Amino acid sequence: MGTIKADSITDIDQLDPNKKYSYADYLKWQFDEYVELIKGKLFKKMSPAPAREHQRIVMTVSGEISLYLKGKSCDVYPAPFDVRFPSSGPAADEKTYTVVQPDISVICDPSKLDERGCVGAPDMIVEVVSRGTAIRDWNFKYNLYQETGVKEYWIIEPVDRSLTIFILTEENKYLQTAVYAEEADIPVSVLPGFSIKWSDIFRK
Repeated sequence: MGTIKADSITDIDQLDPNKKYSYADYLKWQFDEYVELIKGKLFKKMSPAPAREHQRIVMTVSGEISLYLKGKSCDVYPAPFDVRFPSSGPAADEKTYTVVQPDISVICDPSKLDERGCVGAPDMIVEVVSRGTAIRDWNFKYNLYQETGVKEYWIIEPVDRSLTIFILTEENKYLQTAVYAEEADIPVSVLPGFSIKWSDIFRK
């Protein structure tokens, strides 16, 4: 069988899960599934499609943040929204091996934004755990976001009805600052003065 060209890939099954891919490859793929690259390794964003409760939480949290940010300099973007982390130097597509689609990204530096998404670390990322993404959210992405300088990382567990917050310290290490599993006002560190009610995220 002949070699499959990157620009002829129309099915995710044509990709080799053991191969290292770049953002330049990613841009050429022509299939419907949402995928992420973490240091060149391929991950499906979600399979099967996210549950209704997952989507409701994403829309609720991003909506609350969006209302607060009206007229302010920061922006919020729910998935699908590409966040690229170049390996080093200029953000060349062929030298970028990590592109993820966080459930929610808050970006306060407009220089990081272009027509294709965000280049570099958002100020805040929220991941809502779905079936099959727990290891990625708690492990791979935790390490990635810590390493790349995401200041605030929220992990929301719809099944457990809990929210864990990590804040980046001056030593560039995450500190778990709180776990919310009952009614409370949940402050957003990167947006001083703003909070979200636990009961709005986890409805009865």
